[in-house]
Amino acid sequence: MARAVVLGGGMVGSAMAMDMQRSGVDTTLVDLTPKAVQEVAKRWGFATAQADLSNAEAISRAVAGADIVLGALPSRLGYNAMAAVIDAGKPYVDISFVADDLRDHDAAAKAKGVPVVYDCGVAPGMSNVLCGYAARAMDRCDSLEILVGGLPVERSWPFQYKAPFAPWDVLEEYTRTARVVQGGKMVEKVALTEPELFDFAGIGTLEAVNTDGLRSLVDLPVP
Repeated sequence: MARAVVLGGGMVGSAMAMDMQRSGVDTTLVDLTPKAVQEVAKRWGFATAQADLSNAEAISRAVAGADIVLGALPSRLGYNAMAAVIDAGKPYVDISFVADDLRDHDAAAKAKGVPVVYDCGVAPGMSNVLCGYAARAMDRCDSLEILVGGLPVERSWPFQYKAPFAPWDVLEEYTRTARVVQGGKMVEKVALTEPELFDFAGIGTLEAVNTDGLRSLVDLPVP
């Protein structure tokens, strides 16, 4: 049976471990405080382990027996954790939305001969894949606009937002300079500017603003 290790036992990491285990993959979730997910782990049948995931040697030991590693760590840990997983020679799929350019690790991954898929969350991640699929399905695509957000079951002030990720990561994502592509060129804009209102049936009116979520779409070559 294939073996997977998930780094990070938050709301997203524990859900990733559940999905892997019920897909028939022998899964271990690693976190500094694995007791927080023991009930979930028992229910879904995946194992847990404790490790300081800010430490490269601890990560190397944690992933030693894995066929694939999944990362669900806060941004302050994500960049260095990726380097440690690559150094251990393990394929890596990561959702950590760090401010750094994760392509800095490209040469190391190639030298180790391991594939790395980064920015593999909702947006960036699923949004990028859906945009690529839509553009390929069309005869012609001149522009793309991505609208994404986290909606709670019950909206309440002041944020009306559901944040399954580390709170400081969400705030940082929504306040750093937004990079967009206009006329084929990358343009920087102040975060949370140019608000637009959109009406959605069954949900109501939502406001969209500029945020920095395109990532590698900013400078990928146009086919």
